[in-house]
Amino acid sequence: MNAKILRIADFLEYLSAERRLSPNTVSSYQRDLLQAANFFCGKMATKGHPSSQIEPRWTKLSEHNIRAFVSARHHQGISSASLSRGLSALRSFFAYQMREGAASDNPAVGVRAPKGSRKLPRTLDTDQISQLLSFSDGSWHGVRDRCMLELLYSSGLRLSELAGIRLGDLDWQDGTVRVTGKGNKTRVLPIGSVAMAWLETWSSIRTDAPRAPKKTAVDIDTDMLFLSERGRPISPRTIQKRLSQWAQTQQIHGGAHPHMLRHSFASHMLESSGDLRAIQELLGHSNISTTQIYTHLDFQHLAEVYDKAHPRAHKKQDLT
Repeated sequence: MNAKILRIADFLEYLSAERRLSPNTVSSYQRDLLQAANFFCGKMATKGHPSSQIEPRWTKLSEHNIRAFVSARHHQGISSASLSRGLSALRSFFAYQMREGAASDNPAVGVRAPKGSRKLPRTLDTDQISQLLSFSDGSWHGVRDRCMLELLYSSGLRLSELAGIRLGDLDWQDGTVRVTGKGNKTRVLPIGSVAMAWLETWSSIRTDAPRAPKKTAVDIDTDMLFLSERGRPISPRTIQKRLSQWAQTQQIHGGAHPHMLRHSFASHMLESSGDLRAIQELLGHSNISTTQIYTHLDFQHLAEVYDKAHPRAHKKQDLT
């Protein structure tokens, strides 16, 4: 019925140019939509630019088709969280189609992912954090890495937020950092005194990248706070690898990843303050239900304290 045909590539361009979403977010939409397209077309290839892909006739899809897709993915063992994210991408894509006059309805609106058991995020306790952040390496790489990890934990940053910090985002006088989170929302966060001290040390050697060209090329963005050894903005993947290496060096059982430091920040703040609303603001959660998972972690901590400390927690009573 609708003559206008819109493809995934058109939607991705809209997300990037008009909604100004981050490249990582746009890539996430692309991945989820290509998985759906492959299912509906019976295709398995997901590589290449989306404009080169065979796509279904999106406007011909019904709610039944969407449910079949979700059911098939569920039986493949895909988690409830991943299914929900994929459905969200489809709902947004169909809403875009409707807005542009290419579709008359949104078949994904009434479909919900099966509920899964809510898995508590893994955290490091305060002793493990101290162990992780106790390495002493005065090299350019060592100072940079220590500064990054201190800042991740000090301010509860997402990986993308840390990688995106520019020099102008730091307020040295107030001891704060401005970060851009999901949906391009900005927030200003306090920086702890230890992290501030490492930032000062890092700023004094930041431009001494060991493999940077003597003359900075035009395309090198030296305004970014954290740099690679070539003097270019450090990639999120490199940050992940460096944290993983330090976790191994510092003998952190089970390893560590950037979001684990964010989870640990939230959990430790809740244990100390009990102020869920404040933690919601610090984490940049738009909905407090997202933050409430840390109350389960806090209860878990309280239960452990009770089991260790209460005189009648373990004694078997003679009830006869």
